[in-house]
Amino acid sequence: MTETTRTTVGIGGAAESTDMVLNIGPQHPSTHGVLRLRLVLDGEVIQHAEPVIGYMHRGAEKLFEARDYRQIVMLANRHDWLSAFSNELGVVMAVERMLGMEVPERAVWTRTLLAELNRVLNHLMFLGSYPLELGGITPVFYAFTEREKLQAVMEEISGGRMHYMFNRVGGLKEDLPAGWPGRVRQAIADVRSRMDVYDRLVLGNEIFRGRTGGVGALSREAVHAYGVSGPIARASGVDFDLRRDEPYLAYGELADVLTVVTREDGDCLARFECLLEQTHNALALADACLDRLAELPPGPVNQRLPKVLKAPEGHTYAWTENPLGVNGYYLVSKGEKTPYRLKLRSASFNNIQALTELLPGTQVADMVAILGSLFFVVGDIDK
Repeated sequence: MTETTRTTVGIGGAAESTDMVLNIGPQHPSTHGVLRLRLVLDGEVIQHAEPVIGYMHRGAEKLFEARDYRQIVMLANRHDWLSAFSNELGVVMAVERMLGMEVPERAVWTRTLLAELNRVLNHLMFLGSYPLELGGITPVFYAFTEREKLQAVMEEISGGRMHYMFNRVGGLKEDLPAGWPGRVRQAIADVRSRMDVYDRLVLGNEIFRGRTGGVGALSREAVHAYGVSGPIARASGVDFDLRRDEPYLAYGELADVLTVVTREDGDCLARFECLLEQTHNALALADACLDRLAELPPGPVNQRLPKVLKAPEGHTYAWTENPLGVNGYYLVSKGEKTPYRLKLRSASFNNIQALTELLPGTQVADMVAILGSLFFVVGDIDK
């Protein structure tokens, strides 16, 4: 990479010895959410960056203690509003583990299918919105068109467009509608047929590559130090994915389809490439789940539960590979119908900490490119 020359024009006389403190945000929730960055600048170069969070804090962990085990699914659903099904999954898995409950095989494979469809929906949002933040408006129209294909089948099965509420302790709310697997297969084929748009329109765009290549490189050591996970960690060469390394649901039987996508550069471009390639693989996993479901005989998709559900006294930890990274629930029970404590480990909370490492030394013009490449949801940070 050739060395670049930076020229600062039009600074005041005191600028050589005076740092500027610049507040970015807090922004309106219709953007990424209410996040504030406190930057210390030396001219156009960022010297120090502090993410200021908490503007959307709703006290979900405390509310978990006041809801029973059926009701907490609704609270878990909402912190990462782009990964609602995956959020539900972690909390019901924790309760099922406490109860020592086996979930019917049809429910296991259906959960895996819906988790991968939810992963594609999450990634498509960022595949469209990230180029938009860098000035390219066209990809977001393609992204929302493809999202609608999948949203339609997710809404048909659950009744919800974003907050599905389809998981239940012991399985799923109900069985699949007649003809639904065929409509899902068609939706997957439609989305896959147009995924090359991002290869040509975005990755083939020299302006996009110029704005992201070599910008905001995150080292492997920083990934481990800050607990970064998901596509951001894998873009820095950290080859870790719970679906492969600690299989849950049906992922242990999908090892021949599952591909853990990694890059070595750790920059904004590598993070986008990981997200894009992971989307392709999620579509393949969804197809494999449909194939397996077609082979299974008819059967139940949930377990019969008592009217008042109580988890035995004890504690457990359940974690899943959410679209944005590792999502974990630490559940402590005193034998009551509500959790004594339910601690949430969200992916975005850890990932956003890396901004204190990424932003210093970069120019203000690159801040948006770096910020957007962390693919975070603010509700997932503030909880």
